[in-house]
Amino acid sequence: MAAPGVLKLACVVVVCAAVVAPCAEAAMSCGDVTQRLAPCLTFLQKGGAVQPSCCGGIRTLLSAAKTTGDRQTACKCMKSTAMNIPSIKLNFAAQLPGKCGVNIPYPISPSTDCSKVKQR
Repeated sequence: MAAPGVLKLACVVVVCAAVVAPCAEAAMSCGDVTQRLAPCLTFLQKGGAVQPSCCGGIRTLLSAAKTTGDRQTACKCMKSTAMNIPSIKLNFAAQLPGKCGVNIPYPISPSTDCSKVKQR
């Protein structure tokens, strides 16, 4: 079972994953986000190589975030996790989309306004 820190860190990656389609209600939960992004925790804390399971989790979240609500939920979850896990390095979080070959149309940052996250 993943450590609590791993699950919280996974939310940071959610900012990356909060990029998908429209709708008002969010079917995605913070638990979904943390589960998919848990494999990214080591990278987010220490840098180095990104595990394939991390990139796979990000891609899964991107394809699952079908609505604006899903994207906003993912964004909020990631921000909350980043604030609760001080060992997460924001510069590593910002590198994650490029390392996984995905495009996120907003910065991965605590200053990101999740209410403005919309469909592509």
